[in-house]
Amino acid sequence: CAVANASMYDGSTACWEAVAMASRVTKRDRVVLSGALHPHYAEVVRTMAKFTSDEVAGAEPTIQPEADIDGLIARIDDKTSCVVVQYPDILGRISDLSRIADAAHEKGALLIAVNTEPVALGAIKSPGELGADIVVGEGQSIGVGLQFGGPYLGLFAVRDKKHVRQMPGRLCGETTDAEGKRGFVLTLSTREQHIRREKATSNICTNSGLCALAFSVHMTLLGEKGLRRLAAENHRLACLTADRLARVPGVRVLNANFFNEFTVTIGQDAREVVRALADKGILAGVSLGRLYPEIDALSDALVIATTETTTEEDIEALGAALEEVLA
Repeated sequence: CAVANASMYDGSTACWEAVAMASRVTKRDRVVLSGALHPHYAEVVRTMAKFTSDEVAGAEPTIQPEADIDGLIARIDDKTSCVVVQYPDILGRISDLSRIADAAHEKGALLIAVNTEPVALGAIKSPGELGADIVVGEGQSIGVGLQFGGPYLGLFAVRDKKHVRQMPGRLCGETTDAEGKRGFVLTLSTREQHIRREKATSNICTNSGLCALAFSVHMTLLGEKGLRRLAAENHRLACLTADRLARVPGVRVLNANFFNEFTVTIGQDAREVVRALADKGILAGVSLGRLYPEIDALSDALVIATTETTTEEDIEALGAALEEVLA
């Protein structure tokens, strides 16, 4: 992407800010959400859309090895302002965004890509490279602790420089001072809700300066090579985990591809299994039944994540405990 701002409040509100920006750019008010977008992000969009004229067209997730790109493309029409997809998606699948971008652009809509794991971008193609117009995400996993749920920081970037003045938040630019020394200044600030109120480009755009600083320091220390090595280790451990769990009777690894997160089906209520494993001191993952309690077809699905902090002993402990609980 061409331009990134100096952070948003968090990933989910950055997602809504992108939707609002797309409506301003396209002068349209229909938002198409992928069924594979995290339900918390989708709910933030629906909540904020209650206060605008935007129509939100969502969908249920499909439990299959690859995302339903054809179904998503079929929902894009001439009234669509933007299409919102997650990359990698809620089940950990990695889709070819270029097909979606082409379909959206053909209808005059923008493609918004949501990334909840920025480490993945050290291993997979960037959303901007695949045609995304606006890229947003959650930056917590780089340099920011879990901190009992916050504060975190939202990431926000655009591919086309002509959209810069529609961006929410603040832009920092490089300049030189009176002595010719390199420095950075606040170049553009659209946080004008105290003046323009409902006409402001943003009314959520509180940034997370301290978290953004930690993120920037961590990225600087990693560098490109470090980020790629970190991503490779995440993926290696995820592959080991998937292979181990695939050997557990009753477990099926769903994904055709993944980075460090993937989905398994276990043939019984995953919420009960997660609780049973928690009693053994093992955090097994997130049950889709918890995220989608109203969809029975998702109740036996479990999303598993590994990071560089996962050990091979952790992987074996999960596999062994899951065998015992499912027996």
